[in-house]
Amino acid sequence: MENRKRNTALVLIVAGAFLLLGQMIGFFTVSALIILWLGVHKLRHGEERSGYLLIALSAVMLLSSHFSLILAIILISLGFFYIRSRQIQPSEFYVQKQNILQSLKWNKDPWILRSMSVWSVIGEIHIDLSLALLEENEAVMVMQGVIGDIDIIVPEDLGVIVQSTVVFGQTNIGDEREAGLMNKIYWKSPQYEQCEYKVKFVLSYIVGDVDVKVM
Repeated sequence: MENRKRNTALVLIVAGAFLLLGQMIGFFTVSALIILWLGVHKLRHGEERSGYLLIALSAVMLLSSHFSLILAIILISLGFFYIRSRQIQPSEFYVQKQNILQSLKWNKDPWILRSMSVWSVIGEIHIDLSLALLEENEAVMVMQGVIGDIDIIVPEDLGVIVQSTVVFGQTNIGDEREAGLMNKIYWKSPQYEQCEYKVKFVLSYIVGDVDVKVM
């Protein structure tokens, strides 16, 4: 009985919040944002096809009514990306990528780790650092965009720093967890200073799901 009352209360709260937001910014926009969240959630749980379909649907809905706003967000994000890459990258010799859709899946075969800056409107990045072939003693990976699904596996013998900023979404790094709005986490692996090889990740997404696991 208590669970039923609690569930009823939650439904009423959600319904009321939906109506309130609908009055402020429009039901169409609220619906698009909910569909966007569902799409990111499905991507996080391996339902790639339905996840991308929902994200695409929400993007079309938002673009149809807020094209100028979405374009402004994309341009501002790209501008900050260029500025930040120059500030953070220790050397001018690094790989730089900009794509509307970005899919990096370096979690099955050995791959070469180089300092890199990646920007995308929608990005799916899966990285297993235990498979990385290291060319630099200290590599910097800047990853930024509008929507991102980021999974990183960190071996215990590698020094790693993760600096993550997600405006809307969730972040799981080691034992630290943040969810909701404005998630900021700075995490450094144990024995970082003593490790011969080190990697620094700087992650920034407006809507994101960041998961960093130490194996």
